[in-house]
Amino acid sequence: MSTTEENEVLEFVKVLNETWTKDGGNVERLKDYFHPSMVAITPTDREILEGRDACFESWQRFVQTTKIHRWEELRPSVRLFGNTAVVTYYFDMSFDSNGDTINLGGRDMYVFIRENGRWWAVADHFSPYPVS
Repeated sequence: MSTTEENEVLEFVKVLNETWTKDGGNVERLKDYFHPSMVAITPTDREILEGRDACFESWQRFVQTTKIHRWEELRPSVRLFGNTAVVTYYFDMSFDSNGDTINLGGRDMYVFIRENGRWWAVADHFSPYPVS
């Protein structure tokens, strides 16, 4: 894996996350990053999300019901396998929900594919840290 490819993938992750976390977000742009066949496992959805629309609607619901104060990716790691990238990182965030400020940390793992010269998110699995 070249440093250039790793940096390209990390920049993609950063921009993708900024679309929904920064300054009220522009969550609509997630459709430009989510592959039509994307799947996701989230801590707030009982069922596995299947397809871009289902994934988008879950992220949109979160953005519409919270006010995000802070988001940070920590210790990112990229593994490239041909046209596939697996990215893992820890996250730290703060947001208001139902009148409470919540500080939350956890883990995230994305799978991206390079298709037609650009990266697409095809899978995401994230969760908060386990309760100790």
